[in-house]
Order: sequence, then C-alpha cells, then structure tokens
Amino acid sequence: MDLGSHIEFDGRPAVRFERHYPHPIERVWRAVSEPGELARWFPGAMTIEPASGGTVSFSGDPNLTDSTGQVLAYDPPRYLGFTWGGDELHLTLEPVGVTGTRLVLANVLADLDAAARNAAGWAVCLAELDLVLAGRPGDGPHGPAAVARWRPSYEAHLAAGLPCGAPVPDSA
Repeated sequence: MDLGSHIEFDGRPAVRFERHYPHPIERVWRAVSEPGELARWFPGAMTIEPASGGTVSFSGDPNLTDSTGQVLAYDPPRYLGFTWGGDELHLTLEPVGVTGTRLVLANVLADLDAAARNAAGWAVCLAELDLVLAGRPGDGPHGPAAVARWRPSYEAHLAAGLPCGAPVPDSA
C-alpha cells in the first residue's frame, strides 16, 4: 500500500506523496492540470484559470460543497499550487531521464488532525491517476473500487502514526 508521509511544508503540517511515471513531463502535466484529465482522478471536477492569482473552481465532490480557490503558482509543466478551502495543494513535476517524470503532491493542511484522512484520500486519488497514466480504465476516486480502498488506506495511515481526528466521510 502506498502511504503518504507527514511532513512540514514551509513550517506547516502537510502530507506528501511521490510518484514516478514512465511518461514525458508534458503528459503528466496534462493529467494534473487539464479539466478532462483531472475529472478521471481528482476528487471532483476542477477548472483552473492558468495564471498565478487565478481562480480554481471545485465541484462535484460528494463529500464537499462546491467552492473556489486561488492559484498560488502556475509554471507549466513543472509546478502548480493552489488553495482549496483552508488547505493548499502543491504539485511539482521533474523530468527523470529521457522520458520519465517524478510527481510530488504535497497537501498543506489547515488542520493537523486531517493528516490521516487526507493522506488516505490522496492515496486513492493517486491510484486512479496511476491508471489514467497507464492508459487503463478506472472508475474514478468515488467509484466502488476506489471507495473500497479508502478505509484500508486510512487504517494504514493511522498505523503509520499520521495525526487523526478530523471527520471522516460517511461513504468511507
């Protein structure tokens, strides 16, 4: 099971994941920045105004109300940062070798108690991103297979010592 790690990001609590893909950075960038691609793995529909200071719109996550955030940084194809509620999400891409890419996802937490819950959610979402980039069908982060993976991922993050206490979605 892929576990996120609890880190500090600019002195604030965060969870971090790292993935390596055998795809050019431009392909991975499309998957993490274009609405049609995001819809296949991100927790809800998301549109990004592609500029620092732009608006990010979130909708369709069954566990959250629709909302907007702000683009903190937009530097294709290497970096995307934005606010989401009280949290921040930072996606950093680096080329590896001739055709590979390293993706680091850091979720800066407004509430330290959300670490285990959010890490489990990102583990599920990133498993769907893995399928997208492998060209294999997935059922999205709220589909039956993904939902079934959430609870074991949450329990594994708790066992690994990630802080907990934030409310957990009913469907999880």
